[in-house]
Amino acid sequence: MLSGDAYLWVKALHVISVIAWMAGLLYMPRLFVYHCHAQTGSTQSETFKVMERRLLRGIMNPAMVASWIFGLWLLISLNTWSEGWVHAKLTFVVLLTVSHMFMARWRRDFELDQNQRPENFYRIANEVPTALMIGIVIFVIVKPF
Repeated sequence: MLSGDAYLWVKALHVISVIAWMAGLLYMPRLFVYHCHAQTGSTQSETFKVMERRLLRGIMNPAMVASWIFGLWLLISLNTWSEGWVHAKLTFVVLLTVSHMFMARWRRDFELDQNQRPENFYRIANEVPTALMIGIVIFVIVKPF
C-alpha cells in the first residue's frame, strides 16, 4: 500500500507517461500518412524513417513501459482487481498495446521500404488509439460497473 504522497507521485508519473504514450500513438500514424507520399529512397523518405524510429524508440516504447509499470503499481496498491471497470480498462489498455505493436511493425515495413498499405489505411488506424483512450478514460473516471 502506498502512502498518500507516494500514491500521488506514482499517479502523477502514470498520467505523465500515458500522455507521452498517447502523443506517440496519435502522431505515428500521421507520419505514416505523409511517408506514403514520399518517394522510396528520397531524402524525405529517409527523414521520415529517422523521425518514426526516434518516436518509437525514444518516446513511445519508454512511455508504454512506464505506463504499464506505474499503472500496475497503482492497481496493486489500490487492490481494485475485482472491480468490473478495472477489467474493462485493462482490456482496452491491452488493445492499446497491441495497436502500439502494429505501429512498430508498420514502421519496420517503412524502414525496409516494404510498405504495401495506402495512406487511407493509416488515416483509419489513427482513430484506433483515440477510441481506446476515450473508453479508458470513461472506465477510470465514470466507473460504469
